Amino acid sequence: MAPGGGTCTEVIESNSIVSDYDATAESNCTSVKTSIVLGGKHGICSNNGVYELLECPVCANLMYPPIHQCPNGHTLCSNCKNRVRNCCPTCRYDLGNIRCLALEKVAESLELPCRYQNLGCQDVFPYYSKLKHEQHCRFRPYNCPYAGSECSVTGDIPTLVAHLKDDHKVDMHDGCTFNHRYVKSNPHEVENATWMLTVFNCFGRQFCLHFEAFQLGMALVYMAFLRFMGDDDEAKKFSYSLEVGANGRKLIWQGIPRSIRDSHKKVRDSQDGLIIQRNLALYFSGGDRQELKLRVTGRIWKEE
Repeated sequence: MAPGGGTCTEVIESNSIVSDYDATAESNCTSVKTSIVLGGKHGICSNNGVYELLECPVCANLMYPPIHQCPNGHTLCSNCKNRVRNCCPTCRYDLGNIRCLALEKVAESLELPCRYQNLGCQDVFPYYSKLKHEQHCRFRPYNCPYAGSECSVTGDIPTLVAHLKDDHKVDMHDGCTFNHRYVKSNPHEVENATWMLTVFNCFGRQFCLHFEAFQLGMALVYMAFLRFMGDDDEAKKFSYSLEVGANGRKLIWQGIPRSIRDSHKKVRDSQDGLIIQRNLALYFSGGDRQELKLRVTGRIWKEE
């Protein structure tokens, strides 16, 4: 608590921010909202610094309720309050449990552009609706679809296609039909790892074909599935089929490609693809069952 502090001191100092802010707002406009509303859809008019006041000084993200402040009026977000162990990072006083209700109320009058404005989103939102929109904004960056490692690269589709080709050395193919042969010398030593990712350019879009081995319960299985490099609503415009077989036997899968918004693990764990039990895969491979040799064929088409 600040020197000479008490219950009254906390309340007075909590309101001191509001007084300074209100005086500034009144000098610029007749109401807070007209002073800080967007000038068009490409920026924010913030002459009175309200937008800056809503940035957490620790993480630099916008603050959402509960917004905390110390007895001296320094604010920070609830996440960072836990990170700094209840000690104000500016003045080092204990934060206590003071809410900056005035700043929370002022935030209600703000309208802000989506954080992905530079990626194409031109919409504006009330302050407290902005975060929810951004979690589902169709312009938000995509995660790298490569599943062989925990890749942290994000970006738009052209950026990720170049990244997959240059950094992950993924094979790129043009066309809507494919015929791939997967070979492994010792199928009994397969671990939970992705084996292969191939990208197809088809109908002017990109599709990721995954083929891997993993444990399903106690059984080892092989799985092939397709993901669409785009959003789910676009993915539903396409269908695909996969086929594997030999010795007069055949497995066929038909489905809709999943968007890369769904993680590789989510798609795999949902078993949304062609699944081949190991014994059957070895039967398809022929020979002495000591080597995996699977030929997976398929095609992609656009639904009318």
